[in-house]
Amino acid sequence: MSCTHAGYSYILYNVYTSIFMERSVPLADLLIYVILGLSIGVMSGFFGIGGGFILTPTLILLGFSPVTAIATSLLYTVATTLSGVTAHLRLNHIKWKTSIIIGISGIISTQLAHPFVIFLEKYQLENTIIPLMYLALTLYFSISILVSKPSNKEQSNSQSDYSYIKIVFIGLFAGFLSTSLGVGGGFIIVPLLMTVLAYQPRYAVGTSLLSVFLIVVAGFTTYASTVQLDYGVIGILIVGALVGGQLGARITNVYEDKQVRHFLAGLYIATGVSLFFKLLQLDFIGLVLLFSYCLYMLCHFVLHTFKHRLKEKEVG
Repeated sequence: MSCTHAGYSYILYNVYTSIFMERSVPLADLLIYVILGLSIGVMSGFFGIGGGFILTPTLILLGFSPVTAIATSLLYTVATTLSGVTAHLRLNHIKWKTSIIIGISGIISTQLAHPFVIFLEKYQLENTIIPLMYLALTLYFSISILVSKPSNKEQSNSQSDYSYIKIVFIGLFAGFLSTSLGVGGGFIIVPLLMTVLAYQPRYAVGTSLLSVFLIVVAGFTTYASTVQLDYGVIGILIVGALVGGQLGARITNVYEDKQVRHFLAGLYIATGVSLFFKLLQLDFIGLVLLFSYCLYMLCHFVLHTFKHRLKEKEVG
């Protein structure tokens, strides 16, 4: 426990010195990083994803090296998922056994994926194989979410020996792809919980966040001692994440399950199309497309929540 507190103290100290003493983050960039952290935090709390698949390419576009962008994204994901977990815990949206089993099996499979990543790098295949894997996953998940039937409460709460085998499989699969693709795993876990285990979207989101938190904590430790991080940027991003994660979790109660499923399917489609542009060496166009969809969702969240509050006041 003391080592954990020492680690948190070290991170907080570096964040403080970077922002207030060394002033490594220009004031002009502060607003950009706060908005970025807040926006991804909202989507993390709403969809149960860590946000790394959005943050990592954004940081690279802003001039960060790939390794630094991944390490920064992992630490940010720790904050977004922790914020989302606390919010969904209060809403009672977390299936604890499922989360822990997925988290443990996911951590194990992250180690198994390491030789696969080395193999791709050795033969210089990572820039082709990894985007293709991503593209195939986004296509499959978007279709499966749209065509699968909504679950009922009895289905989502039932457990059997066979369902536990499915849970372990989900964890192994998510952990392997998390390491291979450089994402937290929620991008994979949420649709699998909804389609394989027939979880209702809000339970899939809450359960996924706790699993992702366990996986990314293990993943970040592999980078913490070897990568030089800008703790000023990380601190600013995390501030936005802590607020955004709480807001995103609360917004899930404003939407119906069907609406959440459609938004999530749309996010996978937008991500898949952006990856297609990446394969064509049109990375910037792909990012603009993905950001445009994310901006549309954020605007919809604000307007829909505002209308919902007005209706509540009229009824009250």
